[in-house]
Amino acid sequence: MSAKEVSIVLAHGAWADGSSWAKVIPPLAAEGFKVTAAPLPLTSLADDTAAVERTIERTPGSVVLAGHAYAGAVIAAVRHDKVKALVYITALAADEGETVADVFYRNQPHPLAPKLAPDKNGLIYLPEEAFATAFAQNATANELAVLFSVQRPISPACISVPVSRPLWKDRPAWFLMAEEDRMIICATQRFMADRMRAKVRSQPVDHAPIVTAPEAVVEIIREAISEAIGG
Repeated sequence: MSAKEVSIVLAHGAWADGSSWAKVIPPLAAEGFKVTAAPLPLTSLADDTAAVERTIERTPGSVVLAGHAYAGAVIAAVRHDKVKALVYITALAADEGETVADVFYRNQPHPLAPKLAPDKNGLIYLPEEAFATAFAQNATANELAVLFSVQRPISPACISVPVSRPLWKDRPAWFLMAEEDRMIICATQRFMADRMRAKVRSQPVDHAPIVTAPEAVVEIIREAISEAIGG
């Protein structure tokens, strides 16, 4: 199958937007793949899933769906037949009946992980200092400035609703494990990846490799395309 027959849909996580994939998109697009970053409103899991579904509907060919962090739950809620593989970038993978919060808080957090709580408007923001200490400790000062400036808050409704049967039970899955992740500790990632029977690629990267180690992200997406679709 040629690159023109394969599309890649990317779903960003909490406290981010589509620009977080800016270093991942160009090398994949240069190979001829159609790459689209789905805009997630981060208002509820249902709303975010619908946003990805709409993106897939207007995307041609077979689809490899990649999600970062919280978006692991979103890509697993999609039901499109065009989706041939899932790629988890240090992402959360709740099982049927679990909430995202259940798996996020499964283990003791990293000592530098921020304490998270809704503000007076009921939205959860990531404190500015947490971008440098936990979210993307390997990022440059400029990258951190952008991450903080474009962050989108997440609603508790995204992480507090039990999920239905996840798509990773019916599609092949790949998992980029971030060994230096301070937001989702490695033990939690390992538990989820093993339960999914995902193909794991472990790297010494932080929680935001889409920004700080894009080559590793591109590589695992390429692998999923090659093995799940061909070409």
